[in-house]
Amino acid sequence: MSAVIKIDTKQYLQDELSREIRHELIAGELHAMAGASKNHQRIAGNLYIALSQHLKNTDCEAFTADIKVKAGSNFFYPDVLVVCDDSTENEYYTDCPVIIIEVLSRSTCQKDRTTKRFAYLNLPSLLEYVLIEQDFVDIEVLRKQDNWKSTHYFAGDIVQFTSINLNVAVADIYQRVQNQTTTIE
Repeated sequence: MSAVIKIDTKQYLQDELSREIRHELIAGELHAMAGASKNHQRIAGNLYIALSQHLKNTDCEAFTADIKVKAGSNFFYPDVLVVCDDSTENEYYTDCPVIIIEVLSRSTCQKDRTTKRFAYLNLPSLLEYVLIEQDFVDIEVLRKQDNWKSTHYFAGDIVQFTSINLNVAVADIYQRVQNQTTTIE
């Protein structure tokens, strides 16, 4: 088991620019980020492309896993996020995402469903939090307008991103993904 490293926010932000391995800062402690699987990258990439194309002539912009989200005193690296009115003056993080998307894995699922969820849902700008299983077809969307109640989407469904007026087929999100439920080409 690795030792817990305590660090202040200023030092974290400075050190993170030169680290080879990315770290999230949770309650003053560094947490190293593991590498992602091909399926994980396929899902995140498919969504990033759909979001970017939909948002290309708007004030909103999609980002991938290299942009941090500041939630309280924590810093996280979501897999995909959308920002519409970024007043954050830092080029490496934002504190005003509209949508946050996490692709779940066995090693991150618990943190994504608890620690990150509670931190993210307290962001005033956040309108949708999306959790996507990579080992089987299940997309969970929590919306602020629905008091953060979960809506699940499965194979054959169309996912609605109401905050940016975008609908995406589950098949398009899972394109080329191979998992225990099905392989969607």
